[in-house]
Amino acid sequence: MQQYSYPLSEDWSKQEVIDVIYFFQCIEEAYEKGIIREKLLAAYRRFKEIVPSKGEEKQLCGKFDKATGYSCYHTIKEAREKNDGQKIKMEV
Repeated sequence: MQQYSYPLSEDWSKQEVIDVIYFFQCIEEAYEKGIIREKLLAAYRRFKEIVPSKGEEKQLCGKFDKATGYSCYHTIKEAREKNDGQKIKMEV
């Protein structure tokens, strides 16, 4: 298991921190074992409620991508191209 910290904001509530970490964990899951499309997109929708700004999203995801080698952008893009019920399995 890799050791890194998730990019977070001090302005978020405890629940928002939990929800953002959950989104990043869903991205990890997509790479490590695969994730059902709806689970990933639901986590992303919640992430976007907390981080509505495209600029802030790019900044946070960029830090996460750099730390993990995983891509939030490509994972969400792949999920949007799949149908309901399909599993998203990303390759590094």
